Amino acid sequence: MSKVFAQYGDMPLKNDQDFQCFRYSGSVDDGFPIITFHFEGGLPLNIHPHDYLFQNGELYCMGFQTGGLQTKDGKDMVLLGDLAFSNRLVLYDLENQVIGWTDYNCSSSIKIKDDKTGSIYTVNAHDISSGWRFQWHKPLFVLLVTALCSYTMF
Repeated sequence: MSKVFAQYGDMPLKNDQDFQCFRYSGSVDDGFPIITFHFEGGLPLNIHPHDYLFQNGELYCMGFQTGGLQTKDGKDMVLLGDLAFSNRLVLYDLENQVIGWTDYNCSSSIKIKDDKTGSIYTVNAHDISSGWRFQWHKPLFVLLVTALCSYTMF
């Protein structure tokens, strides 16, 4: 994270509900870099500042959290939640224990094929329940926990 805040070396950080937060008045997309995570197999994940920084009142907070955990070979693990996967279509291959993603306009529809019947269904964003409405003052609901065995920023 030191590279993210490098140009703001004197910016005071405040801990707020386990998040590192700071005051910033400009556009976060103009003032902070895109972060790229590199996963095993070469799959990159580019995360824009508006996807890893969230506004909490007058503060902006970092949406990443380290769990303080490491893999067996000593590499750090990082939690990536719904902020990192905003406007992405995420695919879960449970049989092969693999995930994948692609950038996607989540306000548009997707077509899903039922493997058993062959039927094709269209699912729109408004068809998905909003009953789980996320609120920052409540504990962070992590949609996806990803152990990054090897990552490089930028």
